[in-house]
Amino acid sequence: MSNTKKIAIMSTLVLLLAVTAVFNFVLAGTPADAAADGTAQEDYFTSFREERVATRNEEFLQLDSVIAAYAADSAEYTEAVEQKQRMVEVMETELVVETMVKTLGFTDAVVAIGAESDNINIFVNSSELTTENVTQIFSIIEDELGIRNGNIVIMPIYAES
Repeated sequence: MSNTKKIAIMSTLVLLLAVTAVFNFVLAGTPADAAADGTAQEDYFTSFREERVATRNEEFLQLDSVIAAYAADSAEYTEAVEQKQRMVEVMETELVVETMVKTLGFTDAVVAIGAESDNINIFVNSSELTTENVTQIFSIIEDELGIRNGNIVIMPIYAES
């Protein structure tokens, strides 16, 4: 393929990306619109989940392209498959922990677990956390993940429901 064709294709892709961004902005509305009707704060947990899903979908696409580009017996292929499996395991664990935290009486919660570390961030829908709440959440982390001494952050995010 000639350089002219490559440049034309790349220019077209950039143009399509720009058009998509404009449509996304126009069709989704602006953040000011959401704040005007009081839903901006309420959608924190939904937004967090949507961003997490979008990011992971991009990561899966990248891993799929590596898997497709290399032979099944190559180190790159094996590493991409293993990384994809780790991501699925982390996603499942996050879902379980989120559900368990909600059973403590919180209306909503999101959990973000570091794929390559013991970093765990837990955001709960609450104006404040009691010592009992924190202890119960730490107990869930210890039981589900086996992590006792990690970088665990539990944050209350108050979103009216």
